[in-house]
Amino acid sequence: MKIKRKLKPGQPGTKKLLEKFGDDLICVRYRYDSEKKRRFKTVELIVDESSWEKREKEVPINNLAQIRVGYEEIDLREKIKAKGAKWNKLKKVWELSYKDVIGLDLTDRVVNIENTKNV
Repeated sequence: MKIKRKLKPGQPGTKKLLEKFGDDLICVRYRYDSEKKRRFKTVELIVDESSWEKREKEVPINNLAQIRVGYEEIDLREKIKAKGAKWNKLKKVWELSYKDVIGLDLTDRVVNIENTKNV
């Protein structure tokens, strides 16, 4: 089945459905089944609404974090090297475990986090 048209509420082809469902109508889709030679009109509706807050993405602590440390930040550079950080000269970032980044309170310096399963 192919979707050929997706309409927003208020567009031609949605007026009667908008009257029926009101603000709960999200969209109307026209689907076509070439085998059965049929056209279907479907609707997407809101059926429930509740409050929601975006949660911060939880990062596994064993992932490899890439952070920026300024050239002049010698003390910080020595701290992260003591934790086993490695310099990535291609990306010009320091790499160490996300657990150590959290422990040193450096999460605001994170440039990228790599999944250790793929490394």
